[in-house]
Amino acid sequence: MYFNCEVKIPEEAGKITLNHRGETTYVEYTYDRIYDPEKKYNRAKRTTIGKQSKADPSMMQPNPNFLKYFPEVELPGEKSHSDRSSCLRVGAWMMIRKVIEEYGLHDMLERIIGEDSGLFLDLVAYSIITENNAGQYYPDYAYNHPLFTEDMRIYSDSKVSTFLNSMTVDQSVAFLNQWNESRDHRERIYISYDSTNKNCQAGDIEIAEFGHAKEDKGVPVINYSIAYDKTNREPLFYEEYPGSIVDISQLQYMLEKARGYGYRKAGFILDRGYFSKENIRYMDKCHYDFVIMMKGMKELVKGLVLENKGKFEDVRANSIRDYRVNGITVKRKLFPSDAKDRYFHIFYSSTKYAKERELIEMKIDRMSRILKKMEGLQTRPPEGYGKYFDFIYYHEGQKDEKFLYGIEKTEVIDLELSLCGYFVIVTSQRMTAREAISLYKSRDGSEKLFRGDKTYLGNKSLRVPSQQAADAKIFVEFVALIVRNKIYTTLKAAMDEMDEKPNYMTVPAAIRELEKIEMVRQLGNRYRMDHAVTKTQKKILKAFGIDALYIKGVTQKLSDRLAYIMQEDN
Repeated sequence: MYFNCEVKIPEEAGKITLNHRGETTYVEYTYDRIYDPEKKYNRAKRTTIGKQSKADPSMMQPNPNFLKYFPEVELPGEKSHSDRSSCLRVGAWMMIRKVIEEYGLHDMLERIIGEDSGLFLDLVAYSIITENNAGQYYPDYAYNHPLFTEDMRIYSDSKVSTFLNSMTVDQSVAFLNQWNESRDHRERIYISYDSTNKNCQAGDIEIAEFGHAKEDKGVPVINYSIAYDKTNREPLFYEEYPGSIVDISQLQYMLEKARGYGYRKAGFILDRGYFSKENIRYMDKCHYDFVIMMKGMKELVKGLVLENKGKFEDVRANSIRDYRVNGITVKRKLFPSDAKDRYFHIFYSSTKYAKERELIEMKIDRMSRILKKMEGLQTRPPEGYGKYFDFIYYHEGQKDEKFLYGIEKTEVIDLELSLCGYFVIVTSQRMTAREAISLYKSRDGSEKLFRGDKTYLGNKSLRVPSQQAADAKIFVEFVALIVRNKIYTTLKAAMDEMDEKPNYMTVPAAIRELEKIEMVRQLGNRYRMDHAVTKTQKKILKAFGIDALYIKGVTQKLSDRLAYIMQEDN
């Protein structure tokens, strides 16, 4: 990303290099030199800070790296107060403002960040309303929306970049401490914990490493996890850690953080990726309950399923209609040295059975076709085929062996087919199969959170030049998740009370509808509502306690404030 302005190329002897590539000349800055003991000379570490101007060779178009190494330079291009649209979209901003007020986020962030807390909240609102996190498009959003910044100042993309690069880890830590301190620690809650990763497309990010990407684009990733209070339906805290670290290794560090935030009366709802003997023992040590999906079809799970197969699948008393499954609960130890009995909830789904059986049948058919093509060739079948087939080879004299054909291992395949449709959830606390699956399925809240993060906040990839900017962007994103999640749960609760299920009560649809509420500028630089609020818009706003009186009060204050600002400018 390059800013839409030009600055003078820095004059630092030995540190500025011009690199000609095609028709473009890039300005590079040497920020370090590392001595190579083998070659016995210093190797320069460089980064691009801009593109040389074609009109004036002494000038360049800077990028965010320039602000990182030359923070004292002010970039031209900030818009004046009066340079804003004559039509402001106020509906969605008003809804976001109401949530920010209820949570006390403005005061909390002002104590932590200071005078730029308004810009922070504007970035939060920008990512929610536009579903984007790219800083270069922020001025377009600010041009036609009310702002939280002092005097509703419209900042340039360079200011946004400077702001993100100026934020510190201490500020995000302070926010998480205050946010979690304000939760009710006397209440017993279940915390859903899950992780994802973000592709890192640019910049010098220390924790960006190649790992197990959810969406592999062949670039380094940053792992990102969220602890979500499923009881109160609120994000609690987040973690960012190197992309090469797997989920199973991170859990114990998260449990320590939860204890540090004061969560003692808590249980954890975990996906199969966190299952291990060490993690179970650590949760016992911390006195935390757990609800966890068993990993794959382990021998213990196979044994439990086969032992109880035929006892509950067609029994009406074991039916759990909410989830279209039948379930049964048995008590066992997880491993021979386990000190406690655990509760294994075995479930069977006929829908899951049909899908899994078809996948296995298709896999065996595909293997059979490939083996058929290999018959008579001097080759060996791919790795993994031996699980389902016995191989027959032919040796002719001293020549290499030839593959003749494969024979299905029917007992192995039959066993795998017989386990289709079954899955097991383990809990530390005694409960029914119905309670266990209800708790586990409540993970949908955290999964929707991640889906909203990547899809509706535009955070699938991080496009930042430094570790500091990455930390800041994830911090902004987490606060945006808090606000957006509150919007989601409020709309869902309101829709549950309605007889019909209107399609405008989803977050994206509600934002699109509320963006139609506009204030237009008239004589005397006064902004006034363009038209009355519609019936649909009233239903959406009512969910947040926003009525005609509230709208009138907010729009009046906006009009007064903007008129004063523009008068001062003139």
